[in-house]
Amino acid sequence: MNAMSLRVVSAMLAGATALFLLNACTQEQQNKISRDIQNWTGTNGVLEFYAGDKLVRRFIKIDKLSTAMGTEDGKPRAYRFGYGVFDANLNFMVDPGEKKVYFEISDYGSNYLFFENPN
Repeated sequence: MNAMSLRVVSAMLAGATALFLLNACTQEQQNKISRDIQNWTGTNGVLEFYAGDKLVRRFIKIDKLSTAMGTEDGKPRAYRFGYGVFDANLNFMVDPGEKKVYFEISDYGSNYLFFENPN
């Protein structure tokens, strides 16, 4: 076998091993792996807040939402946080004056939707 063939066979074996290991994981472990990959690669996320059925706030260009963890106990807290551009005029675009800001979302009583920007 030449060097090119060995690289192809090695890549195929690595891929098969990865698939085997992924199938051996529980659904929750697979979801965590997927989130970790997505956190590493990033997304073009959109976060929208609603008051009833009315859209009241939008943040765009969000890489990820993170769950807050306790400093001492390491347990998850009841809120998420992240950074995104505050879309003041709700047009899905970064306009002059719209800046990247820090935000927090409570797990209690917040009507929000997080999704990948389709544009």
